[in-house]
Parts: sequence; C-alpha cells; structure tokens
Amino acid sequence: MKECVLAVLDGKQPDRLPFIDRIEIWYKGMQARGTMPQEYAGMSLNEVHKTVGIGREKFSIPYALKLRGVDMRIYFENQLIYRETDPAVRYFPAQYSPDEIPRNKPGTSIVEYKTPVGSVSVSYVFAASMISLSGMEPYMTTHLIKEPGDYRTIEYILERAEFVPLYAEFKAEEKEVGSHGLVVPCIHRIPFQQALLEYLGEMSLFQALYDSIDKLDRLIHILDQQMADILDRLADTDLPYIEFGDNLDGMMTNPDLFRQYCLPQYQKYTQILHAQGKKVGSHTDGNLKPLVDLLTESGLDVCESFTPQPLTELPFEEAWQKWRNGPIIWGGIPSSLLEARTAQPVFEAFVDKLLATVGKGPIIIGVGDMVLDNNKIDRVKYIAEKVEAHDTMGFDCGPG
Repeated sequence: MKECVLAVLDGKQPDRLPFIDRIEIWYKGMQARGTMPQEYAGMSLNEVHKTVGIGREKFSIPYALKLRGVDMRIYFENQLIYRETDPAVRYFPAQYSPDEIPRNKPGTSIVEYKTPVGSVSVSYVFAASMISLSGMEPYMTTHLIKEPGDYRTIEYILERAEFVPLYAEFKAEEKEVGSHGLVVPCIHRIPFQQALLEYLGEMSLFQALYDSIDKLDRLIHILDQQMADILDRLADTDLPYIEFGDNLDGMMTNPDLFRQYCLPQYQKYTQILHAQGKKVGSHTDGNLKPLVDLLTESGLDVCESFTPQPLTELPFEEAWQKWRNGPIIWGGIPSSLLEARTAQPVFEAFVDKLLATVGKGPIIIGVGDMVLDNNKIDRVKYIAEKVEAHDTMGFDCGPG
C-alpha cells in the first residue's frame, strides 16, 4: 500500500488505486466499549487494517521545538500534574500528548507557559462522552492570545524556540506501521492557520484583522520565519512527502483571506519543498467549496482528507474536474456514508459513482476525515474490495 501511494505521488499509475486512512478511533472505541466484532477480536491495529483491506495512515511530527526560557506547567482540575523548564514539545502551542493531557477522566487541563516577559496559557476540555472514543483529541476552549500583551510573550517564545530532530523516532514509527501503511510527516499548520486555530481562535482573529492588524501581521511574520527555518532543516531528510496540518475550511479561511495570507504562503513553502524533491500536501478536511479554484494555484500536490458532499458543500465530481492537473485528492469518501443511518444502497451507489468518475486515477482513496467509531467496518471492507477489483492496468506496485 505504501508503494501504491508513493507511485501516485510520483505521477505513476499503480496496478490498484491505494485505499488508505485512519481507523484508530474506530479500533480503540470498539476496544474501550467491548464491542469489537468477533472476526477482529485479539487483532492488533495493523492486523485489522490488513484484514479489512485498508492501508494504515498515521500522522507523526518528525521534530520537536525546544522552548528556551520557558517554564511549562500543566494543571488538571487546578492541580499541577506536569512541569518542565525549557521543554521540548512536538507541537507548540498544542499539547495533545496523552502523557500530558489526561484522557482517562473528564476535566479541564490548562497548559501555562511562563517567561521573563509574561505568561500565556491555553485550556482544553476532555468530556466524559469522549472517554469511550479512544484517540479523540481534547477540545481547545481558550487560545494563547487573550490580550494585547500576549503577543510580546508569544514573540519571546517563538524567537528562542530551537529545532530538535526526531528522525530516529519517526523511522521507528515507520517500521511499526510497515509496508501496508504510510507514516505521514505532518508538520505545523501554515502561519495564518496557526493564528486562526491556535493562537487567537476564529472570532478573536477576525477582530484582530480590524483592531490589531499590526500585531497580527507581526505574529504571522514570525511564524513564517519559523516555518521557513523548519523546512530548510528538513532538506537533508529522505522524506518523500510533507503535509501541513492545516484543517483548511473555506467558511473560516474565506477566499479573500486565502488570497491575502494563505496562497502566498503555500506557494512559498511548496517551492522550497519541491526544490528538495518532496511532494507537499495539506490536511484539508473542511468545506473547500469556496476555495476549489484557488487551490489549483497553491502549488500543493495533495489535498489530504478531502471530504465532499454530503458532509460539505463541495461535490466530489466538481473537485475532480477542477483538479485534473492537481492537487491530487486523498480521501473522497465522507465518513457519514459509513454510518448505519445511511442506507446500504445509497452508500454503494456513492462508491460505484466515485470509482466510475476517477477511472484510473490519480487518486488516493480515503475516508474524510477518518473512520469513526460509529462507522460500520464492513462498509470499509466493501470499499476495499471494490477498489481491489477496480483494475487500472498500470504500474505494478508490488504485493500488499
């Protein structure tokens, strides 16, 4: 499956279309509730992937950032549970490690970053209903920037952050996943998406566009400098594909904002990575209807976790026609079609139409955004069988 994916990224035509995505939430949800179907009882996640016939996609960040001059503290329900000076974190400001943010009980976690010029914090909620959905990320309820002085604290942190390679850890993950899957080097969001989703939040960012544009532009500039440095440091790696974890949605990042902020960033970063011989994607699981034309100008090779109608406004066929020269679609199957509430004939008709539309590709078929624990695994297996039978009469990418 890995070779099939890489063949598509290289512009080759594999003998079968790759079908690969994440089923970890489904797998852990079944385990947590004791509802694992008998035919998969006792199997590892890798074994379930192979038995069902879907390749395993796994996101991993191949580096960390060491936050010099920062005292990082994590509180759970107002009790200090973690503290470290100059911490090395895989992603800043998000802290999603299960070792740091508790996932076995409901509650509120606060991550605080103390510096000589001030403190900032971000908070997360993990609800009781999420405990059985193993693999779910805690929900961010407050963002780092809450008042004008927080910009200076963020600037202090970002300007001192040091790149720490984690290539050995990444290689170990690749070995664990094996050839039936692909570990995706998923790096920071592009600067505008970081500002929107991590530093300010939607409403605060829209207010900052009018009230604090100088501070906002300064933040985006610093994040851009950091991103350029990260990409330069990845030049010597043999990673064939890099993905931005953008969670792009055209209803929040509207066409005007996309043209002003995102399009120049994508074009700049894809140029850097293409010069390194790498393909470039973005995690674009939102409504792309407003951006379907603009994405053809982005330089992106892949729109990963593409989620069409009925979960978003964009029909699959429209994206397929407009993106014939790129970006490549990775996804295409809305997860809602895998739910019991969707009639089997409706689901089967969607899959048949998709395969008839794409013909011989290029496409990497997956479930947008992922296979959830309320999805029917037999429908995932049905897709795998249909894809396996969908002859492309092309390049032989080898077994499994």
